[in-house]
Amino acid sequence: MPDLSHIGHWVFDLDNTIYPAECNLFAQVDVRIGAYIADTLDLPHDEARRMQKGFFRRYGTTMKGLMQEYGIDPHHFLDYVHDIDYSPVPPSADLAAALDRLGGPKYIFTNGSVKHAEAVLDRLGVAAQFIDIFDIAAAGFDPKPLDPFYDLFLARHGMDPGSTVLVEDIAINLEPAHARGMTTVHVRTQSEWAMNGHDADYIHHTTDDLVGFLEAAAAWMGENQRA
Repeated sequence: MPDLSHIGHWVFDLDNTIYPAECNLFAQVDVRIGAYIADTLDLPHDEARRMQKGFFRRYGTTMKGLMQEYGIDPHHFLDYVHDIDYSPVPPSADLAAALDRLGGPKYIFTNGSVKHAEAVLDRLGVAAQFIDIFDIAAAGFDPKPLDPFYDLFLARHGMDPGSTVLVEDIAINLEPAHARGMTTVHVRTQSEWAMNGHDADYIHHTTDDLVGFLEAAAAWMGENQRA
């Protein structure tokens, strides 16, 4: 286990990071985004789908594109697209125990909404472990990996990046964290898009098993505090 003795703050992405990617919640969200565009702009579903992916590529999120070009209400959009079935996310006593053993404050850092994060954390049984959910609204709707997302989060908590670790499944979202002096942990998935950049030097640690990584980190930190 690498030296984590300097870490005081643990920051976690939400989707496909704090819960297993196999839950595939985003497949539901993806369908809801297409339906929102089709219904709101009165478009055929195939045209709405093309617009959805085009906005994602140009603006980083479909929502940002809809805000820029159609003036949609982002809060209404987020409520609509996260009206999904959360039952695929299983409770995880092991995750709760691992988070508890880490000590120190923990945060969610997500391009989703607070409401979506709360639903996921409630399903996992770890909501009480987190002192803050920093979401896309808190970032002024500029998504990761844009700089404001990171700077606003760090400023909100007066946080020293050098004592902070960010855990994230999308590799490129770790680059701005590294640039600010944060320790980065990449949770590998089967998504080719999320893995883009996984071998870059801004990735400090990688894992296929979040709970296992956190358990090992907590054990290592405990042993070194007693040494």
